[in-house]
Amino acid sequence: MSEERYIAIVTGGNRGIGYEICKELARVGCKVVLTCRNDAEGRRALSKLNSGDKIVFHKLDVTDTNEIELLRNWIVATYGRLDILINNAGVYLDERVSVFDVDEKIMRDTLEVNFYGAFHMCRAFVPLMRKNGYGRIVNVSSGYGAMSEMGGKVAAYRISKVALNALTLIMAQELRDSNIKVNAVCPSWVSTEMGGTMAPVTPEAAAKDIVHFAILGESGRSGGFFRYKKPIPW
Repeated sequence: MSEERYIAIVTGGNRGIGYEICKELARVGCKVVLTCRNDAEGRRALSKLNSGDKIVFHKLDVTDTNEIELLRNWIVATYGRLDILINNAGVYLDERVSVFDVDEKIMRDTLEVNFYGAFHMCRAFVPLMRKNGYGRIVNVSSGYGAMSEMGGKVAAYRISKVALNALTLIMAQELRDSNIKVNAVCPSWVSTEMGGTMAPVTPEAAAKDIVHFAILGESGRSGGFFRYKKPIPW
């Protein structure tokens, strides 16, 4: 059993929001497992973070269920528990593309990462959280996935986030009698490789909003959709 306050996994932790989430989780006292699909990029990010033993790296492609199982087995053998899961890994492949023109492979590839990646991670790690009587899951979503804000184009990304939001609500409902809380967070338009340099929100600010829901207390809400820590319509 680790002595750290919490054991946390962050998917897509090598850059952007994920990188800052790892940094912020370590700052608040977590043992962080930074994951990404590229081994060299993951190790480079770990070296850049220079966090001592507060952050470790484990290779993970969220579209590969074998790698998810390997990670789960490693977590069990190394720490015996998982307290926090942040499903941050995501792709944005169809900017400004009409739903009538988007390539079906792009639709499938987007769903594989943005929805199925989180789906398989939750199925792998929720049983471990149940066993230990504690868990916090944050699905990094987007206003593009809110039915209340739905617009045209970017269909692959939008649909993948709608599915992620539905998963959030379904899991929160099924876990309502446990000490496992599940929420979705829209970090808004963030200045990252994906968001571009014109975005008004820094990765650091977005990470703080997300980590807020990763360390919710007993009275914290589950089954919510948030932006800037405030509820937004689904």
